[in-house]
Amino acid sequence: MITAVLFQGTHPRQEAFLKELLRNPLIRRAVVLHFGAPGPYPPRCEALAADSPSSGRMWNDLLPRIKTRYLLYFPAAGDVRIDPRGPDRLIEAAEATGAGMVYADYADLAGNTLRERPVNDYQPGSIRDGFDFGPMVLLATAAARRAVRKYGEVPPFRWAGWYDLRLKLSLGHDLFHLPERLSLVAETAPERAAEDAKARLAHFAYCDPCNRSVQEEMEEAATAHLKRIGAWLAPEFKDVPPAEHPFPVEASVVIPVRNRARTVVEAMESALAQETDFPFNVIVVDNHSTDGTTALIAGLAGRRPVVKHIVPARRDLSIGGCWNEAINSRMCGRYAVQLDSDDLYQGPDSLRRLVHLLRPGDCAMAVGSYTVVDGNFKEIPPGIIDHREWTDANGRNNALRVNGMGAPRAFVTEVLRRFGFPNVGYGEDYAVALRLSREYRVGRIYESIYLCRRWEGNTDALLSVEQMNRHDAYKDRLRTIEIRVRRKMNRVRGWRS
Repeated sequence: MITAVLFQGTHPRQEAFLKELLRNPLIRRAVVLHFGAPGPYPPRCEALAADSPSSGRMWNDLLPRIKTRYLLYFPAAGDVRIDPRGPDRLIEAAEATGAGMVYADYADLAGNTLRERPVNDYQPGSIRDGFDFGPMVLLATAAARRAVRKYGEVPPFRWAGWYDLRLKLSLGHDLFHLPERLSLVAETAPERAAEDAKARLAHFAYCDPCNRSVQEEMEEAATAHLKRIGAWLAPEFKDVPPAEHPFPVEASVVIPVRNRARTVVEAMESALAQETDFPFNVIVVDNHSTDGTTALIAGLAGRRPVVKHIVPARRDLSIGGCWNEAINSRMCGRYAVQLDSDDLYQGPDSLRRLVHLLRPGDCAMAVGSYTVVDGNFKEIPPGIIDHREWTDANGRNNALRVNGMGAPRAFVTEVLRRFGFPNVGYGEDYAVALRLSREYRVGRIYESIYLCRRWEGNTDALLSVEQMNRHDAYKDRLRTIEIRVRRKMNRVRGWRS
C-alpha cells in the first residue's frame, strides 16, 4: 500500500533504516532521492535524481511514479526511527478520515534522554511555511494527484515545492494530525545543540538576507494560495480618519510592565531621552508588579511629570490588556508608540522618525527595524531584523505567512481605539497588526532604531514545546480568522482571482 520516499543522507544508519522500512509488509518499495551519485541501495529501492530536497521539479517527477495508494514521505535526512506500527496507524487514520495527508507526534532522542515533540493540528490559517509536520507524513497518492490536476503542477521552485504541494492538497482534503508518538529522531548532543540553535533562529528566517531567494519563492507560493481561496487583498487602502477629539500630547510611549525591576528604568530613560519637535509623554502600565518595579516607576514619575504611572484596577490583564489601559486613557497622545520594558530605543530620534511617518495621514501603523542584543546590549544573531520583505503591494498578504511584523510599532490612536488589543500575553501585537493592515497602509522604517534584548527574563525565554505549540496555534487561529474575513471582503466586492 505504501511507497516510502526519503533523501539520501550520510547518516551511518541509513542503510539499516531502509531495510527496516522494507521489512514492513505495508511498504512495497522505497524511492531514494539523491543529489549526486546514487546508491548502493537494498533491493526494492529506486534512485531518483533531485535538484533539491523541496523542489517543484522533484515532486512533478515523483508523483507519476508512485503506483501505491499511499506515499510515506520523510522530509529531512537524519536518524529517524519509526514505531513498528507507525505506518499501520497512519493508514488507519487516513482510511477512517479520508484525509489527504496524515502526520503524527514524535520525539527527540539524545542518548537515553527522550524529549517529546507533539505537533499542532492543521487549520486554514496554518499557512506558515515552517509548520512542523514531524519527520514522517503519509500522503494519499490520488489526493495529491487530484490537487496537482486541479490547481496545476508544482511551479519550478527550488525550495518551495513541498510547501506549494501541501497548500494545494489542503484545499480539497484534510491534513489530519494523529496525536500519537509514531517516530523518534535520534541525535547526538552536538546535533541537538545545533538543532536548538537553528530553531531559535528559524523565527527570523524570513528576515535573513541570506534566505532572500528562499523567501521569495515561499511568498510566491503563499500569494498564489491566497488568490486561489479568494483571501488575497489588492493594494487598496482606506484613508486614515481625522481625529474627532483633541489629544493632550502628540505621542505617548507605551510601556506595559510586570516585574522588570532589572530593566524598566533603562527603558523609561530611553524614552525620556528622545529628542522631538512635539510634546510626548511616557505611559507605564504597571501590571501589579511584586519585585520592586512599582517603586522604581513611581520614583521616576515623581521626578519627571511626563511619566504617567498607571496601575490597572483589574488583575486579569495580560500585555494586550495593559495596552488597552494605555490607549483608552485620557493621557494617551495622538500616536501610541511601543517600547517593551526590557528594550531600548537605539537613538534619540527613534520616536520622532516613527511619528513623522504617521503624520501625513496615509498610514494607520508604522513599524521600524530592530537589532537583537543580549543582556549587555551586544549584538547577537540574527542581528538586524528589518523586514525588507514587506512591500505595499503584497506586505499584508505575506504577513499571513510569516510570524511577525517587526518593532517598534507605532499607531494612530484614534484608529487603534476602534479595535483594541486581545487580552493575551503573546501575539497581541501580531493580532492588531493583521487587523489594521486589513484596511490601512503600514509604513516601514528599514534602518534599525530599536534594541530588542534577549535574556533569561524574556516572557518567551525557555519555553517548553507545549508552550511554543500554544503560541503557534494561537497565531494560526488569528490567520484563520483573518483569511475568513478577507474572503468575505472579496466576495462583497465581487473580486475574482
